Amino acid sequence: MIILGINAFHGDSSAALYVDGELVAAVEEERLRRIKHWAGFPSESIRYCLSEAGVKSDQIDHVAFSRDPMAHLFEKIVYTIRSRPKPGFVIDRLKAHMRARGSANPLAEAFDISSGEIKSQIHHVEHHLSHSASAFLVSPFDEAAVVSIDAMGDFRSTLLSIGEGSNLRRISGVGYPHSLGIFYTAITQYLGFLQYGDEYKVMGLASYGEPTYVEEIRNIVTLESEGKFKLNERYFLHSTKGVTMTWDNAAPEIGRLYSEYMEQRLGPHRQPDDPVTERHKNIASSLQVVLEEAYFHILNAAQKLTGKRTLALAGGVAMNSVANGKIFDNTEFDDVYIQAAAGDGGTALGAAAFVYNNTLAKPRTFHMRTAYWGPHYSEEKLQECLENRNLEYEKFEVTARHTQTAKAIAAGKIVGYFQGRLEWGPRALGNRSILADPRRPDMKDILNARIKRRESFRPFAPSILEEAVSDFFEQDHPDPFMLKVYPVKADKQDVIPAVTHVDGSGRLQTVNQHDNPDYWHLIKEFEALTGVPIVLNTSFNENEPIVCTPDEAIECFLRTHMEVLVLGPFFVEKQADTSVSA
Repeated sequence: MIILGINAFHGDSSAALYVDGELVAAVEEERLRRIKHWAGFPSESIRYCLSEAGVKSDQIDHVAFSRDPMAHLFEKIVYTIRSRPKPGFVIDRLKAHMRARGSANPLAEAFDISSGEIKSQIHHVEHHLSHSASAFLVSPFDEAAVVSIDAMGDFRSTLLSIGEGSNLRRISGVGYPHSLGIFYTAITQYLGFLQYGDEYKVMGLASYGEPTYVEEIRNIVTLESEGKFKLNERYFLHSTKGVTMTWDNAAPEIGRLYSEYMEQRLGPHRQPDDPVTERHKNIASSLQVVLEEAYFHILNAAQKLTGKRTLALAGGVAMNSVANGKIFDNTEFDDVYIQAAAGDGGTALGAAAFVYNNTLAKPRTFHMRTAYWGPHYSEEKLQECLENRNLEYEKFEVTARHTQTAKAIAAGKIVGYFQGRLEWGPRALGNRSILADPRRPDMKDILNARIKRRESFRPFAPSILEEAVSDFFEQDHPDPFMLKVYPVKADKQDVIPAVTHVDGSGRLQTVNQHDNPDYWHLIKEFEALTGVPIVLNTSFNENEPIVCTPDEAIECFLRTHMEVLVLGPFFVEKQADTSVSA
């Protein structure tokens, strides 16, 4: 049984392939097209998935799209009649409806079918049901409370369900125009961070401020029973003009979500090039506080309504790693599962899993323990790419490569690390990573100056051996997908300053020897040299999508001030010694 899951014409378009109930390939279109948050049809992702599995298009039994434009149709009509939105909003929704329902044509092109005839059975799985399936159906839980929270999809922003076996049963939800995702994005825009996906910047900025605007921002979100909430629509524009997750500097009114009333209450908005002031930091801090209050309100309602002590969580808001790190302290849940692509990209996985496990009533056999589902390259291909650029390299056996790489990191060198399959989801998790020494207080500034060229308030992540987590962090619940922030123990903050945020926290990735033995052994070798079972990990890119191919890795290495590139078994070191003195 072969099922292709597709997230199309929505943020982070993607594809995932299920074969006999097991995920075999998954990738976001942005990694292949090299355009961040690509939201068109994921034709390149589809072609990759089929190629990876050795599957031809006529062998696909089912195609599952992670949107259903017919869902909640009556509510959409009633809302349109009552709210009388601007004509442009209605036209935009109709176009989106037609595009989603007519998705067979671009699918035929991706399948290279000239006749346009698709033999596969087509399914449309509601957006939040796809999110929920992407969390629960690939989790280790037999039963769980299941929560999906994001900006908007199929006229819903929030869904609470109960998961049991292969089934998902809806319990409660929140519909348009009320949305925690839009709430957070609107204030992100107000703070001068305009691009889709910039919310994580505000999350990092929040730690630098004080929550002095909490009472004002609480006026924007009203919490109700059963995990529901409402937005004060005076602060927003989306209820009449719609949601467009793009920003055009020439026509800023197109993508703006916040209203003039928000500026009346909070003061003038920040321009992107303006300095970040204490007021902006304090608003970000207050936003995070109020978001967490609403977040835990929803999660606690889900726990009470389901009676479950395990939680499967998805949606764009579930990418708020600061809030996720506080779940155990603020709810009754004993265990939490958030898969690597919890945002919209992951709905391709959810749609495929829902069709296999729910629609076709097949038993669950797959648990997603790792994020390594993307393209990979042979040793011969890696060597060819290096030789095409006339780069000198050494080839090492595995143990020697780990030793050489660990020594380079310990010496203060910045290492581009390219191994195995590309990660699924927004985080680099050791296969497409830039690695550095977490012990150096200046390493954060060095990385920003030499390579990342990003805001100084954004933290870098620690990758830590799973068995050592309790030695360095206040929480020891594993998180292989880097989706939780935990407090660093007070006596360890000076040991790993480069990965300790200003508030004493770290967004950690726990590394398991079974799930990524290569990365685990590298960190273990670094521990043998330094006594610290942690390396600094940031994504292998420079203001672009994470590198996918060896050529992209080489290009990024050459145009930045990385000193070392480890490409499979090949070790490349730049001739000029620009390393930081130890």
